[in-house]
Amino acid sequence: MNFTKLDHLLQAAVPTVAPALVCQVEQGGRVLFARGYGWINPMLKRQAVCTETLFDFASLTQLFTSTACLRMHDAGLLDLDQPVSDFLPDFAGPRYIGPVEDPITKEAVPPPDPWRNYTGALSATQITFRQLLSHSSGLPGWRNLYSICGGIPQRPNATHRAELLRRQRVGLAAICGFNFAYPPGESSIYSEIGPILLGSALAACAGDPTVAETLRNWVLRPLGLGAHFNPSSVVVDRVAPTEFCAWRQRRLHGEVHDENAAGLGGIAGHAGLFGTATDLCRLGNLYLERGGKLLHRNTVAASISAQIETSAAGIPLAPVGGHHSAVLTLATDIRHGLGWMLRSDPDVSCSTAFGPRSFGHMGTTGTSIWCDPDRDLVVTLLTNRVYHGRNPEPISHLRPAAHAAVVAGLSAR
Repeated sequence: MNFTKLDHLLQAAVPTVAPALVCQVEQGGRVLFARGYGWINPMLKRQAVCTETLFDFASLTQLFTSTACLRMHDAGLLDLDQPVSDFLPDFAGPRYIGPVEDPITKEAVPPPDPWRNYTGALSATQITFRQLLSHSSGLPGWRNLYSICGGIPQRPNATHRAELLRRQRVGLAAICGFNFAYPPGESSIYSEIGPILLGSALAACAGDPTVAETLRNWVLRPLGLGAHFNPSSVVVDRVAPTEFCAWRQRRLHGEVHDENAAGLGGIAGHAGLFGTATDLCRLGNLYLERGGKLLHRNTVAASISAQIETSAAGIPLAPVGGHHSAVLTLATDIRHGLGWMLRSDPDVSCSTAFGPRSFGHMGTTGTSIWCDPDRDLVVTLLTNRVYHGRNPEPISHLRPAAHAAVVAGLSAR
């Protein structure tokens, strides 16, 4: 076992890919490699990054939200095929397919081609937890919530609790009125709106003010994790900063990068958690261990099995005969489990060195986790690549190269 190639690769990625980077490799629950690279303050080269450095998890937050949902399902508090509107009655009612928004340009764009002329009314009441988890709910991929929720938010430590809860209510009310992008269950588009709605539904089911309390009680504390929303001033010096936000007009340090999460007060089901590589590895190991004492084995098996397989986002799906009615297929370019992304070809961020049953997720800030059950392997790669801007090319090259180097290192001498 020799991870010299991996070490050199990660050293070379600082500062060109990101000024701060941590990689942790575990096999069978044992740490094989854990190192930090770069600086929390890259301008002055102060505060060297270490394995305890906190990163903005971005969309990896969704894995904790989905895990809470699965635990609550196992506890009998909800059923995966139950309508979300059972807990969020304001979400029920008719919807129509209409314009959506581009997350890059922030401009209105038409729905996907197959659904542009769809004029029938759709019932939001039919949307289930399973559809939210598998990105087949009909909800658009992205909508501008942060402008709806109010003005530019204060830094998290200065935000009053009442203002946070107001933003949460306004955001949920907006989602309850959004157009659909396609009929629920008939297509798949990776959606950030779905996990936000899921988090609100779980909080309502648990009787919590926000999803932060729900995740803490159902996932973070049971796993002994230190991940949390809105880092306090006590730990902010351990947080890797992200980009200079044009909307907020400040460098983000200890503030969630995602604008919609920020508009919601820093707490959302799709983004907002800050934590370490160890936090993520522990979550990955929960699934590699088939749920341990927290999840039922059958629930874990379903979560890391293909619920959705399609050759492109937004196209019609075909049901698979002889299997659960929610499982759909066309091809293998895009594959979703319940919360998890599944390895797909030809572009695979965990590299083709990882086994075909691998599952993981990526975050816009430059974060990722990938698990290979055939090797009992979990790899967490945390970066703040958006410090330089949002060009995805450098991190898209680093991710597969790093994961291939991990696999090569397992058998190297």
